Amino acid sequence: MRTYFPQLSSLFTLLLFPFVLFSQVKNFSPYTQELSGTDLKFDMLAIPGGEFLMGSPENEPGRRPDEGPQHPVKISPFWIGKHEITWDLYEPFVYKNQEIKRSTVPLSQEVDALTRPTRPYVDMTWGMGKEGFPAIGMTHYSAVQFCKWLYTRTGLFYRLPTEAEWEYACRAQTKGPYSFPEGSNIDDYAWYAKNSNAKTQAVGSKKPNAWGIHDMHGNVAEWTIDQYKEDAYSKFTNGTALDPVVPVESLYPHSVRGGSYEDSPNDLRSASRRGSEAAWKQIDPQIPKSNWWLTGGTFVGIRIVRPLKTPSKEEIEAYYNQAPIADY
Repeated sequence: MRTYFPQLSSLFTLLLFPFVLFSQVKNFSPYTQELSGTDLKFDMLAIPGGEFLMGSPENEPGRRPDEGPQHPVKISPFWIGKHEITWDLYEPFVYKNQEIKRSTVPLSQEVDALTRPTRPYVDMTWGMGKEGFPAIGMTHYSAVQFCKWLYTRTGLFYRLPTEAEWEYACRAQTKGPYSFPEGSNIDDYAWYAKNSNAKTQAVGSKKPNAWGIHDMHGNVAEWTIDQYKEDAYSKFTNGTALDPVVPVESLYPHSVRGGSYEDSPNDLRSASRRGSEAAWKQIDPQIPKSNWWLTGGTFVGIRIVRPLKTPSKEEIEAYYNQAPIADY
């Protein structure tokens, strides 16, 4: 049985979550995406479709009310970034001159015409590291526009993961609080408050989960598509939810997953959830606040996904071209 949130439009359903039977999967394997005419590239891992229990059981230590009730979810196949997006890839999106400098051919008209983030008035790395380190401090809107930049450069539809996709990929068929085996040392798998020295760390420097994905626990928290609602899981009362999503209705809060370098182990659990806050822009002096940057969101980054079945061009453009919501 398919269970959706009642307000989810058919466009969103077709755009983001086309169900593909596993028997129909062809040429579904990990790959390295190169940006033609540059030395930029990133790795994508193939995540098979399947079912899992989303959320945490009532007896899980540290469990919060927004993690339940635990409910069955069916996920369609997709690719996911092996690592969090790094500054190496994000800065050429922010600064056109950097993209031009790294390109051996002129930018296409489509790439040249893209709307890009306003230049930040402070160093958005906050001195924590750049090459090989996760990009941080972008708004949800900025993260979506970064995906649009990738689409314009590659012709492939990249987007943010849903909460359900994120948790499914994080768990990698595990059922415990974390994706690593019980009895493991969390320090082997995650950067968090105890071992991070209060800053981000190079991606991929800790052990991956069983599906080869690095830093799903800690380092930086990661944007998802979904609007954060504390009682979201209460909508699932019957049957199995198919590729669920909570559509965005307001600027805050969006759901953020994974925990970060400044969090406790409890915040790094596979089922742990958090909503974005206006306070993440508190040191932004602009009125209205920036659509692009979270000057206080030094712990938020991006991991991208690509659905196996590509939506139509019209559906893709509808996703990328949503107007930003003003923040006063």
